[in-house]
Amino acid sequence: MTPTTNTNIFSSLQRIRAMADTGLLYAKDEFDRERYTELREISGRLLENEAGFASGTLEHALPPPKDYPTPKVDVRAFILNDKGQVLLVREQVDGCWTLPGGWADIGFTPAENVIKECREEAGIEVTVGRLLAIFDKKMHPHPPEPYYIYKLMFHCTTETQTLQPGHDVLEVAYFDRDKLPPLSEVRILKSQIDLLYQQLESNNLVPVVD
Repeated sequence: MTPTTNTNIFSSLQRIRAMADTGLLYAKDEFDRERYTELREISGRLLENEAGFASGTLEHALPPPKDYPTPKVDVRAFILNDKGQVLLVREQVDGCWTLPGGWADIGFTPAENVIKECREEAGIEVTVGRLLAIFDKKMHPHPPEPYYIYKLMFHCTTETQTLQPGHDVLEVAYFDRDKLPPLSEVRILKSQIDLLYQQLESNNLVPVVD
């Protein structure tokens, strides 16, 4: 979150907006629809103000749903080379670095999504190992985002060594744990990378949750 954003308030407002969306889906009379519509608009304005979003950001990103609203799923690959360096990709959108990955596509398993993202972003083939962590973004100090997001973090090993940036990636490279480049903090935090290292080093087979 930004320094001025209260995480608890932001999360509560996201919850209120989701409840308003759910109410609109199942409302049986016009009076209820009017109340839920007003609640949706009020919570949207408050969310935009709390996060510093431009007016209309939420309506563009989150139009009224046609099904029960649920969190979005982000999948990421945690890949180390023989030196213990972590593989990062540099995003075109903000010029900063993150673990390879992105939104999970329908029709692919979580592992298949990770494999696809590594191929598309870094030009490598990977084998997906164990799940290291499931992060709920509200539990970590990310900058605010319209969506409510779960992040699945998988340990992967490379089958190919040549790195090739994808069309939406500027660079791909390995970095020392203590010499990380500027991170795309909407996607990954240094504290999360450190936690993933700790998961491997401790040989803890139970994923971190939240």
